Amino acid sequence: MDTNGAGPAWTFLTSHARVLIMIARNPEIRLRDIALAADITERTAQNIVADLEQAGYLTRTRQGRRNKYVITPGTRFRHRAEADHEVAELLSMIVGPSVMSADVHREFDDQGDRNDQGDRDNAARAHAGAGVH
Repeated sequence: MDTNGAGPAWTFLTSHARVLIMIARNPEIRLRDIALAADITERTAQNIVADLEQAGYLTRTRQGRRNKYVITPGTRFRHRAEADHEVAELLSMIVGPSVMSADVHREFDDQGDRNDQGDRDNAARAHAGAGVH
């Protein structure tokens, strides 16, 4: 802790790690919410997400007015001291393995099945909304 009471002078996790953790917890999180939680500006959050996407750690897709993020499985740490470890190991430790497996593996392993189910769910909702049973 900083001796003047202003808070810690440093932290173990970088802003990039913190942003990736938040995205792993909530793949539909808004940049505004990332910035607020990470104590960074919205512009910095945007730049970090762009860095992570460019480096292959995540992909971003547009869903209406929002973004949805998907963590790319198998990506490794960039520094040679940790390069033999996947980023998913850190995320699983902090976020929890069930969250990681649900968000990451569902996106990559069951893409067709999930899309088919989503189409059926959307059709059922539209059907019900139209008053047809």
